[in-house]
Order: sequence, then C-alpha cells, then structure tokens
Amino acid sequence: MEENFTTKDNLAKKYGFTEADFEQIKPLGIALDKIEGELLLFKSGIPKITLERPATINDGILKLSTTEFQEYADYFDSKKDALKLKKFVPASGAASRMFKFLSEFLNDFDHENETVNAYINRKKDKNLPIFLAGIEKFPFYEEIKTKLKELYENYYSLESHEKSYLFIKTMLSSEYFDFANKPKGVLDFHRYETEIATPAEEHLNECVFYASANSVSNLHFTVSDHHEKLFQNSIDSVKQKVERKSKTTVYVAYSHQDKSTDTIAVAPNNLPFRNENNQLVFRPGGHGALIKNLNDLDADVLFIKNIDNVIQNHIQEITLYKKGLAGILLDLQQKIFGILKTIENETIKENTIPEITEFMERKLNIDVIEDFQKYTLANKLEFIKNKLNRPIRVCGMVKNEGEPGGGPFWVRSYKGNVSLQIVESAQVDVHNSEQEQILKKATHFNPVDLVCATKSYLGEKFDLTQFVDQSTGFIVHKNNKGKDLKGYELPGLWNGAMAKWITIFVEVPLVTFNPVKTVNDLLKPAHQPQYGN
Repeated sequence: MEENFTTKDNLAKKYGFTEADFEQIKPLGIALDKIEGELLLFKSGIPKITLERPATINDGILKLSTTEFQEYADYFDSKKDALKLKKFVPASGAASRMFKFLSEFLNDFDHENETVNAYINRKKDKNLPIFLAGIEKFPFYEEIKTKLKELYENYYSLESHEKSYLFIKTMLSSEYFDFANKPKGVLDFHRYETEIATPAEEHLNECVFYASANSVSNLHFTVSDHHEKLFQNSIDSVKQKVERKSKTTVYVAYSHQDKSTDTIAVAPNNLPFRNENNQLVFRPGGHGALIKNLNDLDADVLFIKNIDNVIQNHIQEITLYKKGLAGILLDLQQKIFGILKTIENETIKENTIPEITEFMERKLNIDVIEDFQKYTLANKLEFIKNKLNRPIRVCGMVKNEGEPGGGPFWVRSYKGNVSLQIVESAQVDVHNSEQEQILKKATHFNPVDLVCATKSYLGEKFDLTQFVDQSTGFIVHKNNKGKDLKGYELPGLWNGAMAKWITIFVEVPLVTFNPVKTVNDLLKPAHQPQYGN
C-alpha cells in the first residue's frame, strides 16, 4: 500500500496528476507504477537495439528440403492427437491503411474542376491507376456496382472518370460500405465460383487443415470489441459448411485488447497530454499488448498468423510448411524436455554436459557464456535449466524481396549476450553507419508465421509476461485533433514480447506469404481465382 501511495504521490508532484485523473484511471485497470514507468521512458528515451549481424542460412536460419519438411510434417501428424492445438490470429486493426490512397483521393480530388486523370498527373499517384485498371477484378466489384445502379439511374451514361469517382466514394462512404473503417478480417478478399470469402473465413478454412486433431480445431481471433459481431456473422455464414466438408468441429473464440495494457500519451515536452476536456489520453499499446491474450490461452501448440496473410489457392502447400514448422517445434521440445527431466531427476552426468551445450548452441541458437566450463556442476545445471525452461517459438522466414517488415538478426544485449531476434527497422539506430549496414544486409524478413509451445516440461503454462524485454518498446509521434503528441507502444508481439523465448528461424517459401497491405494487393495472382489453375 505504501508503494502505491508513493507512486500516486510522485505522479501528483512530478506530473500534476489530480484526484480526477486517478478516478479516470481506476476503471481502466491501469497500474499507477506502469504509468510512472512509461512517463520515465518518454523522458529517458528507449535505447536502440544493437545488431551483431543478420541471421542468414546456416547462421541462425535453418534451410530444409521439401522432403525434410514432409518428414517433420509427418512427425507432427504422428504426435498431434495427444495434443491440444490452437490457431491465434491478431485481427483488431481497421483497414484504414489498406484504403489510404483512395481516402486521400476523395479528400483532395476537385470533383467540380478536374478529371481523375488530371488528379493522377497532379499528384503523381501510382496506386490509383492500378486500382482503376483492375477494378473489375476486385471481389467486391459486383456488389458496389449493383448499389451504384440503384443510387444513380443514369450510371451507365456517365463518363468513365465520373463512374470511377462514384465507385470509390460509395465504397468508402460510412452510409454504404465504409470499407476503410471496417476490420480487414471481414472485407471481401477472394472470389470463388459460388461465393466470396473474407480473411476470417479463409483462416477458418486453413485451421481445419493444420490446426486440428481428433476432428477438433480451435481458432482464436483478437478483435476490437465493437467489431466482434462482424466477425461472428462472417464466420457463422460458412462454419457449418467447412465443418461438414472437413469432418472437423471448429471452436471459434474471440478476445479483446485489454484496456489495462493501454499506454499514456505525452505532449512534446514529455508531460502528460490532455484533451480538450483536460483529461489524460491513453492509447492502445500496439500488438505487443496481445501477449496478455496469448498468455490466457491453453494449448500445447499455438499457430500464429496475421489476419491479412491468406491465399486463394495452394492450401496443401501452406499446410505442409505449417505442419513442418510444428514438427520441428515438437522434435526440439522433446529433446529439451528430456534434458530438463534428467536435471530434475538428478540423473545427469558431467560428461554429457558438452553434448547438451553443443545442442543449445547449434540447434537452439543459445549463447553459452565463455567461462561456462569453469562453473561447478550445480551452477552448470542451473544455467542450462534457466536457458531451456522457456517458451519455444519456431518462426518461418522468407527471402527478402523488398516487402516491408521486420527481419531476423543476431542481437547483442547490454549485458553482452547474443540472441536471435525479430527486429523492426524503427528499433535500429540508422544514424550509426555500422548498424545501418548490418540492417541492409538482411537476407530474410518476418512474415509472421509462428508455431509456439508455451508449456513447461512439467506441463505447466509459462507466464509469458515474464519473458518480455521491456526495454524494446517504441515511441511513436501522433496527432490528436491538430495537437502533436507522443505515444508508447509495448514491445511487439513477435519482437520484444517474445525476446526471451527459445527461438528457431526456418526458411519458408514465398508462397506462404501473401499479405494485403493495400487494396491493390488483392490484384496479385495469389488473391485471384485463376491462381494455380
């Protein structure tokens, strides 16, 4: 109680918090010491990560043949019936970025005095021509066209640029389709012969292929609370059909980003930012907040994949690689558990220690300290147990083809330890030429294709919040009704939030990575009906 009083006292004295502020905070469930820590971070700044070198093939990234992937997939299949499997899909974000260039067009287009082509030339817009050239290939084209014919009797007699303008306006209008304000997961992504599928539905389709055992599959979405009904409607429309076809019962669950993980915003002077009502402003903590949601799940194997990374075809190929990653996970976990159990049973021999440390370094990418051999047997075993008794993640990595996204690197901590991490460019000091060069040498990047194990060798769930590197968050610059502010985003879910996990990187082919970052990505072959025909 005294510590809480001190924290409250500090917030009042140093930052001007009032009783009204504390009353505002109480229902949010945000700990006062968490707020104080964030305010200190804004003042001190977040240290940049120190890159040692990029992770490459045979130096942090495992490369397997198709045959080897098949062997691991078969191994997973042989073990899965004794396990509880679950697929975890972060899906709370709105699609605003997906339609950003179209929103900008509506805001800046002088409808009365210029044509769409004139706007394209004036703005040197490269995205709008692609959108218009492929407009009939979008899965939502027919539905919007039907609405346009209903709204405008003379639609077919209009000039093409007028039709284009009305199409975009109707598509983004809050009165009609409101695509930019809906979550990506419920938008039309893929057109099939008899139906149109959303990403949520495609994840349901995928789930029964690789995240199922004993004719049961579990799928978990993290969504915004006000969007949950949209997801339920999307899933409910196809769930029975998927279950009937796959002979698998699918349990779908939803969770929301906990308000207690929201972070305080500050003004440019690092004092708490206040809105027009003189209230404190709290912002969602980013996808790193979802480590709490992940922590609440009970599963032996967790598959993690982003909501927009779905594909129209090649499901068998994707299944092979997802199962392969899971097979690698189970194989390594079995060896790790074997070592930990011999330590627990006190049956480990001194002469087996070199073999264990070689396994740790070569197979698990664990840095064994230089003077390890000088340790007593008891200290050696304590070190090994500490390093091995952790959650495990096997992450697919694709060759760098210029797509944006974090990448795999060897990172040196302030204590001097080197570990494998997924690093975002924002975490790197690009003003340091040496660090910038290492960043540029990355050969692979992170497609968010993870298979995780979050239970110990005793079958107990790890507390995942204990394996977060709290020093790896982000300070972001935002705007609130014309006023500049700074926000703090928690260590990313697959970045700092999993920094202290056992980490394995495996190269997977590009076919497994088909994100939809902008609406034009839906025109790529992976999202069009003819792909693979």
